[in-house]
Amino acid sequence: MIEFKANGDTYNGYLSSVKGGAPAIIVLQEWWGLVQHIKDLCDRFAAAGFTSLAPDLYKGKKTSSPDEAGKLLMALNIAESERILRGAIYTLLAHAACASKTVGVIGFCMGGQLSLYAASTNPEKVSACVDFYGIHPNVEPPIEQLKAPVLGFFAEKDQFVNAHAVEALRERLQKAGKQHEFHIYAGVDHAFFNDTRPEVYNAEAATDSWNRTLEFFRRNVK
Repeated sequence: MIEFKANGDTYNGYLSSVKGGAPAIIVLQEWWGLVQHIKDLCDRFAAAGFTSLAPDLYKGKKTSSPDEAGKLLMALNIAESERILRGAIYTLLAHAACASKTVGVIGFCMGGQLSLYAASTNPEKVSACVDFYGIHPNVEPPIEQLKAPVLGFFAEKDQFVNAHAVEALRERLQKAGKQHEFHIYAGVDHAFFNDTRPEVYNAEAATDSWNRTLEFFRRNVK
């Protein structure tokens, strides 16, 4: 865990770095908070050759209860989250373990929507955006400002981000002339990437989306 500054305030995040420096990735949490799964994912990125930072958007709060997670998601201060995201991006770019001029951003569920938001509000600093089944009713990314290509992963059986929501996002990106590539996995549910949730985890979809993510970041974050 490290501390970083954003608009004069101090926040925390989990850093997993590569000795000698590597391209940089911002990892954004699900609605559960900065739980061990997200930290493990940062370590997986480090093993794959990326330095990554996961900012703690809930400022120390986390839960395993869906009801409590929903409350934390709805209580998220979007203006403060924007400051935290920007602070995390600039902190990572200035870190000795960062060897890229830009960062990639990736997020899951709530974090997926915030990944689009971070890329849109920091267009000169974010060169790749990955959205895993992103949703947050109060987060509206200014996609017109987006410069990074978007890689999106969605689930056919997702009750939160259904086919209509995916198509609406695709149409919005297309209308704005933004580069994007979507993959919808048949027969899987929301959060299929989270291997700590056996009731929804799908190894085949998770492996395929992970490999595509690494290739995407290697191509766009330099």
